[in-house]
Amino acid sequence: MSRQTYQTTDPAYEDYATAHTTAESELLRRLYRESVLKTNYPNMLSGHLQGQFLRMISQMLRPKKILEIGTFTGYATICLAMGLADGGKIHTIDSNEESVEIGRPYFEAAGLNDKIVTHIGNATEILKNLDKDFDLVFIDADKENYLAYYQMLIDELPAGAILLADNVLWYCKVLHAAHADKETEGILNFNKFVLHDHRVENMIIPIRDGLMMVQKRAGSR
Repeated sequence: MSRQTYQTTDPAYEDYATAHTTAESELLRRLYRESVLKTNYPNMLSGHLQGQFLRMISQMLRPKKILEIGTFTGYATICLAMGLADGGKIHTIDSNEESVEIGRPYFEAAGLNDKIVTHIGNATEILKNLDKDFDLVFIDADKENYLAYYQMLIDELPAGAILLADNVLWYCKVLHAAHADKETEGILNFNKFVLHDHRVENMIIPIRDGLMMVQKRAGSR
């Protein structure tokens, strides 16, 4: 069950789904290709199918403020930013400046420079200095800290806010808790905590490596 080869859905289903999804833009196709050529772990990309999902969620919500934890090369950043309301901003955080730099020319080419605020450094420290009233959050970073990020955010998110977390099936490793490594343990703790959190409703969508969707309930603290 290597990270590079395991898929949570039959590859044929995913290929069919991709073929019957609105086509990837040329800009995103070029960013995907450059990311594959220039990074060591291109499997960290959201890619077309998930990127389209993120874009459509953002377009439905028309958020004023988005938070992304885990920029990588900015593929998902662009998809999320495309749904921002007029005057809206996406704050995106990553510890690897080199990977973020790959995406910067694409932010400009997409006409999104004024909507994207990049933060380089430790996400926990950066979050301490941000107002956390985000309408939409996407977490796709170090798995062992998913729950810490969630706990820093959830009380300050407005009612109705959506939080999305990637890799919550973690290459099927969540099914083998007895042999969990640090990252798997982080995902297991996150999934269990969210399931029993009265402040939210949630579901896991088995797209790619599993995407958790969480919505903040009205009147919850």
